[in-house]
Amino acid sequence: MIERFNEILSALKKNKLRSFLTAFGVFWGIFMLIIMAGAGKGLETGITDGVGKIAVNSFFMWTQRTSKPYEGFRRGRNWDFNNEDIEYIRSHIPEVKTVAPRLFGSWLSGNNTIRGDRSGSFNIKGDYPEWANIDPAEFPKGRWLNEIDIKQRRKVCVVGEKVVDEMFSKDEEPIGEYLKIGGVFYQIVGVIHPVSNMNMNGKTDESIFLPFTTMQIAYNYGNDVHMMGITAAEGLSASAVEEKVISAIKKRHKIAPDDVQAVGHINIEKQFKQFATLFGGINILTWIVGIGTLLAGVIGVSNIMLVIVKERTQEIGIMRAIGATPRVIIAQIISESVFLTTIAGYFGLFFGIFLLELANKGLESAAENGADIFIKNPGVNLTVAVSCLLILIISGAFAGYIPARRAIQIKPIDALRTEN
Repeated sequence: MIERFNEILSALKKNKLRSFLTAFGVFWGIFMLIIMAGAGKGLETGITDGVGKIAVNSFFMWTQRTSKPYEGFRRGRNWDFNNEDIEYIRSHIPEVKTVAPRLFGSWLSGNNTIRGDRSGSFNIKGDYPEWANIDPAEFPKGRWLNEIDIKQRRKVCVVGEKVVDEMFSKDEEPIGEYLKIGGVFYQIVGVIHPVSNMNMNGKTDESIFLPFTTMQIAYNYGNDVHMMGITAAEGLSASAVEEKVISAIKKRHKIAPDDVQAVGHINIEKQFKQFATLFGGINILTWIVGIGTLLAGVIGVSNIMLVIVKERTQEIGIMRAIGATPRVIIAQIISESVFLTTIAGYFGLFFGIFLLELANKGLESAAENGADIFIKNPGVNLTVAVSCLLILIISGAFAGYIPARRAIQIKPIDALRTEN
């Protein structure tokens, strides 16, 4: 075994530059395959984690200006959802599981929140408890809004973590304290931590959440509803339910059935399907490009082995003359090829994983400093790494097989007559 290893090294050392350049082609192929596969996986993880635990069978709706005249109403009409729309959907569309209305305090601009000598500008939102069933969150302190808050129109609020950072010192407990929001005092009952990046009208950690009914009365919103989050019943497609709900809303508000602009909407189910298609395409492209690059390196190895066989024609002739069997000759050539591709591939695999780990550390550091990161935990799993090594070994064997067959076709007497 040691003798065979020394023979392989001796053969490759005869032309170091040629051996290095050949090995580099294989190194670069496996290196790029690992980098692209890791980056694709990181992008998939980042986007998937960004969506978090949001209900897959959900969709969101909001109002926009009409684009067509209808039943005496002009084009470009402004309109709003109302409380009756919510009740209608709950009672007349059984395919709907959850309806969660939301209000936005967009007019509460500037420093809309005051506590003592501190003030800040935050996103003010009015919600029902059901919103947490669609876009779940964590509550490190206190609780979320509940039905009693809605029924009794309590002046309570749930605040984001950045609100706490700005309005309180580090040693202060926010639960039970009061904030003056748009001229009205509210008691803090919870601190919210988002588990998704679905930021409707502002980031969650920079927002203050009030009971929907309280906000409607306190700021004279009347019967208006700015947005609805809806989930489909178990086993039903969110897309089909979405069409039915939008059709019913258009009919109630006398909007043209073919007016596609009047109701703005986003379907999470469709988004997930698009993500799945995108990531599938990225994975396929990654393997096509990576294996293609690797194949180019392997072909280079095969070509170089053919050159080496030609240069060693006389040596091979001597081996055949003293009794070396074709099997021994083939094993020698294939061993050299497999050795070259395996060593080069191993270093490509090592440096690819090393670079991904460095990138991961940098991304984690940036995320801790508050940066929005779309790539998370780039890397390759053990299955991919092992598969790459197996591909290398098999490719090395194939790369050496053709030159090996060429070697055994040389007649000993012709080989001995060949001049190097």
